[in-house]
Amino acid sequence: MIPSKLKIVALLAISATLTGCGGSSKSSSSTATTTAAGGGGSAIQAPASVKSAGSLVFCSDISYPPEEFYKGSTPVGSDIDIGAEIAKRMGVKAQFDNTGFDGIIPALQGKKCDAIISGMNDTPARQKQVAFVDYINVGQSFMVKKGNPEGIKGVPDLAGKSASVEVGTTNKDYLDQQSKKLPKPIDVVTFPKDTDAANALKTGKVDAYFGDAPVVAYYVKQDPASFTFGGSPINPIAVGIAIRKSDTELQTAVKAAVDAMYSDGTMAKILGKWQLSSTAMKK
Repeated sequence: MIPSKLKIVALLAISATLTGCGGSSKSSSSTATTTAAGGGGSAIQAPASVKSAGSLVFCSDISYPPEEFYKGSTPVGSDIDIGAEIAKRMGVKAQFDNTGFDGIIPALQGKKCDAIISGMNDTPARQKQVAFVDYINVGQSFMVKKGNPEGIKGVPDLAGKSASVEVGTTNKDYLDQQSKKLPKPIDVVTFPKDTDAANALKTGKVDAYFGDAPVVAYYVKQDPASFTFGGSPINPIAVGIAIRKSDTELQTAVKAAVDAMYSDGTMAKILGKWQLSSTAMKK
């Protein structure tokens, strides 16, 4: 989520209906189990602990459309479909535990889940804590009010202005770093949920929102009367599934599943479904 890594008619409705994610250091009590709709069957050997449990448990910050969000009480999105398909290829079901993003790596390390799938950018800092299996590449974008009244098309235009981000993300890290280079600092305003950060722009609390380009595209599509892109996407970063470094068997199995999904077209189908075809990795 360009962490520190895409039911709803308007953005205010998104904020009102989504539950328990964002930057809270606590794991939400909500969980969901799902299976993939298509793709291959059980062809990859699951680690013994996953096989015996019958499920592959993912920690996911389910407030980041179109990658993960709730439709009613059911988690949906590209990451949900990808995680479900990976589990299916191991012969188990996928379970998604709604977990605040700024506490999601500690949750993995504390064995609250087997892996993280949550639009998480694969960064050097995170590589010190977890192993990654990359599956898409995503740039970051500014979202501004319709008509772009502040004329924000890039980082330099934010000097002395405010921008909202989800707490604990690489979006925040990037703006903090860039702010130091400007004649006037950026007021980087954090919110516990990404949908809250986007809603802050709609309600006039900030001058811009900064997030992953597919997420901005989703918000703009949902509410074109309120939002538009502020310039072109920047700073592309790989997004990966995070796994404990000690779980080498699971790393191998997840990578085999991702590679197979690219080879047989399943990944392309899922990304296309969520208008994320441009994020596909070169394989």
